[in-house]
Amino acid sequence: MTSPSRSYSLTLSCPDRPGIVHGVSGALVEVGANITESQQYGSPGTGSFFMRVALTTDAPAEDVEAALRPLAEEFGMDFSLAGTERRTRTIIMVSKAAHCLNDLLFQHRSGTLPIDIPVIVSNHRDLEGLAAFYGIEFRHIPVTPETKDAAEDALRELIAEHDVELVVLARYMQILSDQLCEDLLGRAINIHHSFLPSFKGARPYHQAHARGVKLIGATAHYVTGALDEGPIIEQEVIRVDHARTAEQLASIGRELEGRALVQAVQWHAEGRVLLDGRRTVVFN
Repeated sequence: MTSPSRSYSLTLSCPDRPGIVHGVSGALVEVGANITESQQYGSPGTGSFFMRVALTTDAPAEDVEAALRPLAEEFGMDFSLAGTERRTRTIIMVSKAAHCLNDLLFQHRSGTLPIDIPVIVSNHRDLEGLAAFYGIEFRHIPVTPETKDAAEDALRELIAEHDVELVVLARYMQILSDQLCEDLLGRAINIHHSFLPSFKGARPYHQAHARGVKLIGATAHYVTGALDEGPIIEQEVIRVDHARTAEQLASIGRELEGRALVQAVQWHAEGRVLLDGRRTVVFN
């Protein structure tokens, strides 16, 4: 009997050169695959080639990977194959603001986000009730200058214990150490406000209001040691005018932050985001 058809997403990157698409297509034909979606991009800045293919086949994942390995060796290719039903194991980290966490949990429950959330981590207890409402374990890990190293060690233990693949900083108001940022490179997403011009420090929306800003927004990006300067995945922006109060700007900003973060997490979990140096390639 023929095995039931399986759906996969294939992502790959390698130095750009002729023959890659032809080679990938040929390898997939070998396992009887039907390509249902294909996107590719050659980066002129880095000379790298990126590709995402959605496919169906009766073959198991092991056979598909075996067909791709000779191609990977020939082209110096990194590739990843995942079943489309696969869900990304995700820890969400929060402090006191609830809006981003609530948006993520609502979209997760509604089935929009292909992630599993084994635990929510916070340096405060303010959002413990929200985690309980959604039936997700809440872990309180306080952070002080004296306990920062121990807190990050506790986080590492949770990541290992729950086989976590993605960490989402949903308005987590602590700076991760350079070492932890390096350990989580490409596997941690943060959200922050995004103004033109930019305002850092406390009460950014009030600073923006005082300067009469006309555009406000939010940026979701991968975490790096350079604060809020990691590769950007998604941005949201909206025009405002002089009639808006600082409180209204903050309210609009919260909505944009939640929207941008949810979209970034979804694209990452679906294997649509690839790193191209300091930039991202997003096949949406």
